Amino acid sequence: MANTMELVQTGKRDRLIELEKKYQTKWQEDGVFEVNAPSPDELKGLSPVEVQDKYPKWFGNFPYPYMNGSLHLGHAFTISKIEFAAGYQRMLGKRVLFPHGLHATGMPIKAAADKIIREMEMFGTNFERFDEEAQNDKHIKAAPSAVAGKATKGKIAAKSTGLTYQFQIMLSIGVPRTEVKKFADPHHWLEHFPPICKEDNNAMGNRIDWRRSFVTTDLNPYYDSFVRWQMNKLHALGKVKFGERYTIYSPKDGQPCMDHDRSDGEGVNPQEYTGVKMEVVEWSPAAKAIEPKVDGRKVFLVAATLRPETMYGQTNCFVGTSIKYGVFAINDTEAFVCTYRAARNMAFQGLSPDRGQPQQLLEIDGAALVGTKIKAPFGLAPEVYVLPMDNVLATKGTGVVTSVPSDSPDDFATLNDLRKKPEFYKIDREWASIDPIPVLTTPTYGELTAPRLVEKLKIQSQKDVKQLAEAKEIAYKEGFYSGIMLVGEFKGLTVQEAKPKVRASMIEQGMAFAYAEPENLVISRSADECVVALMDQWYMDYGEPVWRSQAERLVLRISSLLFLTIGLQTRNLFEATLAWLNQWACARTYGLGSKLPWDPQFMVESLSDSTIYMAYYTVAHLLHDGDIFGRTPGPLGVSAEQMTDEAWEYVFCNGPWPDPEPFQKEKADALKHEFNYFYPFDMRSSGKDLVQNNLTFLLYNHAAIFPEEKWPKGIRTNGHLMLNGKKMSKSTGNSLTLREGVRKFGADAMRLSLADAGDGVEDANFDEKTANANILRLHTLMTWCEEIFKDESNLRTGPKNSYHDRVFEEEIVDLINITKSHYDATAFKDALKFGFYELQSARDWYREVTADIGMHADLVKYWVRVATLMITPFAPHFAEHIWTELLKEPQSVQLALWPDTERTADRSIIETGVYMRGTLKMIRDAEITLLKRLQKGKKGKGAEDALFDPKKPKAVRIYVATKFPEWQETCVQAVKDSYSRPDDKIDDVKVRNILIENGLIKDKRAMPFIQAFKKRMSEIGVDTAFRRTLLFSESEILKELLPYLKKSLSLEDVEVFSVEEALQREGRGFTRTIIESSEPGSPAFEYRNV
Repeated sequence: MANTMELVQTGKRDRLIELEKKYQTKWQEDGVFEVNAPSPDELKGLSPVEVQDKYPKWFGNFPYPYMNGSLHLGHAFTISKIEFAAGYQRMLGKRVLFPHGLHATGMPIKAAADKIIREMEMFGTNFERFDEEAQNDKHIKAAPSAVAGKATKGKIAAKSTGLTYQFQIMLSIGVPRTEVKKFADPHHWLEHFPPICKEDNNAMGNRIDWRRSFVTTDLNPYYDSFVRWQMNKLHALGKVKFGERYTIYSPKDGQPCMDHDRSDGEGVNPQEYTGVKMEVVEWSPAAKAIEPKVDGRKVFLVAATLRPETMYGQTNCFVGTSIKYGVFAINDTEAFVCTYRAARNMAFQGLSPDRGQPQQLLEIDGAALVGTKIKAPFGLAPEVYVLPMDNVLATKGTGVVTSVPSDSPDDFATLNDLRKKPEFYKIDREWASIDPIPVLTTPTYGELTAPRLVEKLKIQSQKDVKQLAEAKEIAYKEGFYSGIMLVGEFKGLTVQEAKPKVRASMIEQGMAFAYAEPENLVISRSADECVVALMDQWYMDYGEPVWRSQAERLVLRISSLLFLTIGLQTRNLFEATLAWLNQWACARTYGLGSKLPWDPQFMVESLSDSTIYMAYYTVAHLLHDGDIFGRTPGPLGVSAEQMTDEAWEYVFCNGPWPDPEPFQKEKADALKHEFNYFYPFDMRSSGKDLVQNNLTFLLYNHAAIFPEEKWPKGIRTNGHLMLNGKKMSKSTGNSLTLREGVRKFGADAMRLSLADAGDGVEDANFDEKTANANILRLHTLMTWCEEIFKDESNLRTGPKNSYHDRVFEEEIVDLINITKSHYDATAFKDALKFGFYELQSARDWYREVTADIGMHADLVKYWVRVATLMITPFAPHFAEHIWTELLKEPQSVQLALWPDTERTADRSIIETGVYMRGTLKMIRDAEITLLKRLQKGKKGKGAEDALFDPKKPKAVRIYVATKFPEWQETCVQAVKDSYSRPDDKIDDVKVRNILIENGLIKDKRAMPFIQAFKKRMSEIGVDTAFRRTLLFSESEILKELLPYLKKSLSLEDVEVFSVEEALQREGRGFTRTIIESSEPGSPAFEYRNV
């Protein structure tokens, strides 16, 4: 059942959509969004700086979406960041390039197509043999629970549809049943979904130059040649290498399973362990049956540890009593005891007679292993026993755990449990008799870290899982960063130094081996649980020190160049990723893509062919001009075969022009001309989750391939988009595609809601109630504008001689400048707030305070023009209607410039506007408070209660202060004297001493006032806060406001007195406590009857 909003009345929305379609058609017909570089003649003789000064440009892009379905609202959210920026940059007079590619590389499409083939074999060509009721019943009975952990947070959960079969998914997205069979051909997906993508973007009103679009993979021979050049160049530079390495691998698919190939587990990497071999000395009675079944092999219980340096302190070994273990032949002389899952990983790492095939000799319950005596490699206690542990996981490591209770809180807590209740755990007391053995020492916890932490955190048993997790983290960090070895051949070394040395020594002596497995569950798009395989493969040598330093320099360069487009949080994400990211498999054998040029049995994987394609946008229109498959040569008439590596190198990297030439050099110069003008790109917008792979790959590849002047200028990241405050999910009905959003709310109302959703890296929220309200806002504003231009007789003409005219004009100027600053910072939520909502609030106030004399026609028209221009990036269809139909401008609003004021607003006038609105609110609030007190029959502090009857005619006296109370001035001076401008800090001790000197330290008003004042300093700025004087005369402004006050508050009279005047009249109707509560900028009020 759908959880999204259903609209009841749609007349206003339908009117807006009608206008949107009209203007979208016009924009496409006129090619408004198609942009080219200035001609070579225009740029002749100009330096790069002069070119950008005379012909400024802006190039924005976002990760091209995958063409296996329609774009959803999350896509729209990321796209909107570039779209809004593009709209604004156009208004600055720049040539704005916003292209849109179509991604097809990788497994998803091929995997889905193969599923359809299998389902056609099961259910018939049109799935006519599918019994839906039987399948539903089967599904209900099975009701499998989700796998816990990171898996539940991945793409399966995020993209779950609640549907079992691929053909059902196709039906759910609107593909007719008789058409589904066509999707068994992966190429058909690319005929079907790209046109839908283009239609949906156009329906949203996006300013995209579609001439530059393309489909990835070798289906577009031009793009294919571009990728071949990129890979060949990286290979020649030594950035692509071949060798044996650990990688996440899908046995079912027979190839590495990279991030974009996964249904779940994106971002999961191989975790490397030390596999510790603990030889069986004597089997427990229950396990003696193993001995005759291993063909004379030595049998080892195998544990996977991240802390080999602690192996000196082994006191026993743990297994899970409810876990099924296998005995697996590793070779002719050795067998390992571990879980099948671990053995499956080992089989792909050369630890099995046949690669990829675990050879299980027999299966045994964990409980049967308890009591087995084993050797402890490197252990100071050479032989130990196998004991039971509640918290052993079959899904982590090998299912066998070494026990070092001196440094593992889990081990120590379990050992204590076993010693307390040996009968309960069915063990011999002697098996748990070895005390913790000191292995290392730390400054904080000494020689026995685990026992100290268990005591400190008051851990009672192994069941205190939460506290143990905390203790484990503390113990590991303390040991690793501060530990010194106490025993062994590396005694005296730090743990950081000893760890790799102990591991190497254990492996060299045959007591251990290298083992790896996925950090968490990884499921491929073919529904296969992935393993870690050790294999020869082509990989990008990310993490190589010199290359990494280049990428780090690129991050710093972007940060210093345009900090706001790579905000601090994004920068931190990049730096964290660069710290851990290393070698990345760049080739696969299954799926769609471009073949690896020097080893064509492989294809370039999807995150490796999508790192510098932004450069391809600059020339795509000249090569194949809107033909996404590149089947027809573009305006230059250059074929894909002619785009050799040498040609690409000439265009993008100033390489020598080849001889013999593949085509005329003039045509190559035309390509280079476009590239040099538009590149580098100015902003890339992306979800923050891509920092850990694609965006960091982008940095590495740009640093390797292009000169510094072509490095990216800006990268902007955003969080995920929630819908109505909840995670989007098809299975719960809480989802919306881009197309559904436009049809439901109209493009502009949806766009306003996307702008309002949020701008940071935290998750944003698209609220349908807000979108629905935006329909009314836009329609109401459009109607008001139409009425204003239809009948101007109610508007005032002549000189603008009202003070409110002046305030209104300055507020417009101020909001133009404020809004511009937010657009510059890509802070779209704030740009919308000030450029749309606050601007209308300023108009509403002006309309109210001039109701008696009327609004001035020139100012109203100015406001409409400004409002139209400032909303253009967000709501271009609405803006186009006002611009061309009401303002009668001859050109599209898409060609209009920002309403630059070329001046700052008069702050004194702005402050009077704030003062007037604030004063009105305070008087209203004061009356409401007074009425509530009178209704409750409670007498107030002053005498006003007895003097005022709200039912009778009323008046108000306003008391204006010209100076602050002396005690406040002393407090402010104390803060001022204690403030360090270079450090932007206040010395609180000095403030306190000054208060003591002035006898204010015991005044209960002083400290709360100082805290409030410090907050005000952070809000309005230090200089403004210390100024403590108004830029205007309160009395004069109140006189301007009096007519409106009397009318809006239904007052018979309003009088304004200075505090000094009022105190001279102290008595009935002039209450001292009220008068003295007045402060500059915050007058006091006293009601009375007349």
